[in-house]
Amino acid sequence: MRILVTGATGLVGQGVLRECLLDPAVTHVVALGRHPTGQSHDKLEDVVVDDFAQLGSVEPRLQPLDACLYCAGALPIGTPEAEYRHVTLDLTLAVAKTLARLNPNLVFVYVSGAFSNPSSRIMPLRVKGETEQALAALPIRTVMLRTGGVQPVEGVRSPHAARAALYAVGAPLMGMGLQLMPGMVTTTQRVGRAMLQLVRQVSPPAIVENAEIYRIGA
Repeated sequence: MRILVTGATGLVGQGVLRECLLDPAVTHVVALGRHPTGQSHDKLEDVVVDDFAQLGSVEPRLQPLDACLYCAGALPIGTPEAEYRHVTLDLTLAVAKTLARLNPNLVFVYVSGAFSNPSSRIMPLRVKGETEQALAALPIRTVMLRTGGVQPVEGVRSPHAARAALYAVGAPLMGMGLQLMPGMVTTTQRVGRAMLQLVRQVSPPAIVENAEIYRIGA
């Protein structure tokens, strides 16, 4: 499989990239982002762009692909709505439409969030829900991963210092959550493994809730 990963320097994206590089069935990984991953691997190709809405110059490097594992996004807390909508909806669609045109058989797996709903009164959940709807309307197979809490494992760390500190302090509690509430908490490793398993399926489900992510990624 030839896989594109966005947001590979973020918390979830780091874990997803790691699982792609470990999977023997994945032969090539394109990491599309505004910054290089800082990693070196025979399978890995960094494609650095300033703007996800302007991919014309790198289109030859975005094909052929079997899947996109979309992990990029804005922080739901502290980001103004206009900026959050631009990053979450506009830029995600820009990438998805480009990939759909270049790779009509592509599977697009999108890291959304629990309780995403276009009718929600909570801004991040509403925008995520609108993004899910827009992606589902594209002429490619799409899968929405509605993750809950995601615990970083296997050396993954948040690129944001404050959040990294919170994860470090809260690690024991999240570990308990994994055991007691798999419907609400999962790990970066399981998200990555679940994504790859879904790409392999002939007819993957349109929406995958956190409990199923936890199970599939075991």
